[in-house]
Amino acid sequence: MAEAASPTARALLALELLQGSPGITAERLADKLGVSGRAARRYVAVLREAGIPIESVRGPYGGYRVGRGLRLPPLVFSSTEALGLVMAVLDGHHDAADPTSPVGSALGKIVRALPEPAAAQAEAVRRSTAPAPDRAAARPDPGTTSALVQACSDRRRVRIGYRSEAGSEWQPEVDPWAVVVRHGRWYLLCHAHAAGALRAYRIDRVRSVELLAESFDVPADLDPVALLEQHLALGWEYDVELLVDAPMAEVAGRVSPVLGRLEPVDESTTRLVGSTSNPWWFAEQLAAFPAPYRIVGCRELQETARAVGRRLVAAAGPEDGV
Repeated sequence: MAEAASPTARALLALELLQGSPGITAERLADKLGVSGRAARRYVAVLREAGIPIESVRGPYGGYRVGRGLRLPPLVFSSTEALGLVMAVLDGHHDAADPTSPVGSALGKIVRALPEPAAAQAEAVRRSTAPAPDRAAARPDPGTTSALVQACSDRRRVRIGYRSEAGSEWQPEVDPWAVVVRHGRWYLLCHAHAAGALRAYRIDRVRSVELLAESFDVPADLDPVALLEQHLALGWEYDVELLVDAPMAEVAGRVSPVLGRLEPVDESTTRLVGSTSNPWWFAEQLAAFPAPYRIVGCRELQETARAVGRRLVAAAGPEDGV
C-alpha cells in the first residue's frame, strides 16, 4: 500500500507520525512509511522545506519531533477513525487512551489541533483517566463495522466469517441491508443467500468481511429498526418452541419479542416459536414468564432450564419447618 502512495501523501503521513510519536527515529519512521531510511529522511527534508519546524536530536536516544510554531493542517480522519469516534459516542468505548486504536488515533488528532492550554488539560485527563470497562459490553471492531457500512452504502454482497456464542463458525454470503444499533448491540441486517431468508448477525462476532462482485437492491419499504425487532428471535443456532397455558390475549404484550413469535393454538393455549444461540440466557428469561408453559422443541433448552431450576431451588434454601 505504501508503494502506491504519492510523495505528497507520504510526506503528510510522515508529518502525522512525527506529531503522534515525538522522538521517533528515522528507522522507525521508515518502517511506518514502508520506505527506506534514506527516503524517510528525504520526506523530513521536504517538510522542512515547506516551513514546518522539524527538530532532530542525534545519539542513541535521539529522533525527530515537531517544533513549536507549527500551524496544523486541517484534520483528516480515515473512515475507520471517523466511525470509531461515532461508535465511542454511541456506546462509550474505553480505548481512547490507546493511541494505536482508531478512537485513540482520532482523539490524538483532535487534541493536537487544540490551543496549547486546552490541549494540555485534555491530554492530562486522557492520560490519567482509568475507566472501569463494562465487561458485559459487546463492542464491534471499527474496521469491521466500517467495511460493512461501506458495503451497505455500495450495495455490494459480502462473505462474512461468523462465530456464534456457542463457538460454531461459518461463512455466509449475505446482502448487507443496514447496520443497526439496538439494545446495546450492533447488528448487520441482511439477506442470507444459503438460508434464503432475512438474518440479523451481531457485528462483534463477525471475524472477517470479504467484498464480492455481486450487487443487490434494498427493499423500497425497508424499516431497519422495526425489521430487526421482528427477527432478533429468529435464525439462531437452537430452534425453540414453547406451549403456554394461557390465551394469546393474556400473553401478548407481556412477552419480549426478542424471545420469539406468539401464535394461538386454541382458546386456552399459545405457542411461542423462536431461536437462541445462548440456551442459558433464554432459560433465565423464561424464569419470569407470565404463565405456565412447557418447552417442547429444544433439548438443549430443556436441559438448561432444569439446571437453572435446580439453582433457583437451591438458592431458596429449605422450606420453613423442614
